[in-house]
Amino acid sequence: MVPLKRRKVTHPQTPDQHGETCKFNDVAIFIIERKMGASRKSFLTQLGRSKGFRIEESYSPSVTHVVSENNTGDEVQAWITNETEEKDEKASICSLHLLDISWLTESIAAESPLQVQDRHRLKTSPKPSAHVAVKSYACQRRSPLNHHNTFLTEPLEILAENAEFMENEGRNIAFRRSASVLKALPRVVRRMEDLKNLPCLGGHSLRVIKEILEDGASQEVETTKQSEQFQAMKALTGVFGVGVKSADRWFREGLRNPSDLIRTGQKLNHTQQAGVRYYNDLNKPVTKKEAEAISDMVGKAVRAVLPGAILTLTGGFRRGKEVGHDVDFLITHPEEGAEEGMMPKVLKWLEDQGLLLYQKTTRNSYLESRDGPERAPHHMDRFERCFSIFKLEQTKECSGTTAGAAGMSEQQSGPSWRAVRVDLVVSPYSQFAYATLGWTGSKLFERDLRRWAGQERGMSLSNHALYDSKRVSDVLSCKCWRHTRQSALNSNTFKRTVFFIRCLTVCLDTKKKFSVENARCSGNSLPDQASSVQREFLSCIRSARGMTHLCA
Repeated sequence: MVPLKRRKVTHPQTPDQHGETCKFNDVAIFIIERKMGASRKSFLTQLGRSKGFRIEESYSPSVTHVVSENNTGDEVQAWITNETEEKDEKASICSLHLLDISWLTESIAAESPLQVQDRHRLKTSPKPSAHVAVKSYACQRRSPLNHHNTFLTEPLEILAENAEFMENEGRNIAFRRSASVLKALPRVVRRMEDLKNLPCLGGHSLRVIKEILEDGASQEVETTKQSEQFQAMKALTGVFGVGVKSADRWFREGLRNPSDLIRTGQKLNHTQQAGVRYYNDLNKPVTKKEAEAISDMVGKAVRAVLPGAILTLTGGFRRGKEVGHDVDFLITHPEEGAEEGMMPKVLKWLEDQGLLLYQKTTRNSYLESRDGPERAPHHMDRFERCFSIFKLEQTKECSGTTAGAAGMSEQQSGPSWRAVRVDLVVSPYSQFAYATLGWTGSKLFERDLRRWAGQERGMSLSNHALYDSKRVSDVLSCKCWRHTRQSALNSNTFKRTVFFIRCLTVCLDTKKKFSVENARCSGNSLPDQASSVQREFLSCIRSARGMTHLCA
């Protein structure tokens, strides 16, 4: 019998073992594995050492630079404190550089440690030892999922929801911003002085907060919560496919819950019919386990249809929530354009497996081959998407959800499965980063982020791209249009894009759909070669459409 060959054991190289490979001994780097993963840390460690960097295997007092990915400065400080306490060491955090992973990757690319800049540093919060500290930095902190002021934020969110039902967008946003500020505070609010000089707290919100702090409850909130209109609007808008306007019309007609829609024989569209049929299931919270189970289903479908495609879970679950009302996915492929036509194939695969109870697809309005771009069907973006209801088998891992809202006596789902809302969105790879940001949310965060980009940075942020508004305006107002048009067909991609953007602005001004036959640019016809570049023009609308508010 031939003996088995013994595997050769190799030990990872460290700077201590091979000092000759380390070029920068005065910079000791430690990479925190938390939120990064062991494989990525191992890859960066090996790559850094191959370039001569000193990267420590474990944290020690000799470390000068701590590198982290997707962690805040406070989280890294807490990790270091805990690590040093376990080893009975004294933490000297003040002398450490707490850095984002970008510093390390840029240093590796430059093959030497870069000078630490402010953009590399992880921001940390001052110690909340004094009342002044609360006022100065509280609103710059991220809003945690579990915060200290639920007794204040929940009443404000009820008023925000009621304002939304009343179609009062300004009041809705004001209450939600106030709730967001309270969520970010590092301690419980016990008196009105704790809120002094904090932003985004309007007079109405402050009155409600004062009532709660003094009396333990707000009369306005209690009245709103118990009102017949609020309860009815909440129940009716809980039907998938029903908006505020439809719910308000039904309320004025005397309808109060989804059962009334069936009893009175209301004419419902296909989406609303599915919403009524699966009302109980769709109003139950979706757990993280269920979201992961659905992710496995969609992942199998995507990989079967297009190998190499990327599937990302977005929405509240990506933000760290344990429960949500639906599950959102973003799909792309590293090869630009490979994602086109993928959605119908994915849906057919899911239907063949008996997983779809309902689906409605909206095509990517950038890729219309004949009529050109039309008005976006959704205010968020113009990606191809599918709003669907999945049939999720109830296993032991997925069970344990809490009971949903009452209102429907007729429920079609059996005890072995439940209906779950799922949104599928397909994005080109070049826009995937912006799409991920936009679909991660929250809605208020996205609104404020885009407002900040426009007002503070003079830029336009969308789910498709980020533009420098000033530069775009300068380009579009350029008087050298004839030269730009003549240069449009050369190999200069930037000038070519300018040409297409100009075509789009003319189409917007004339309020006509784009076609080669009717398009005019400053009174001149498109070049003869237009038919050969029409497809490229339509694809360029992906980026150009994000600037239409600057062109009109």
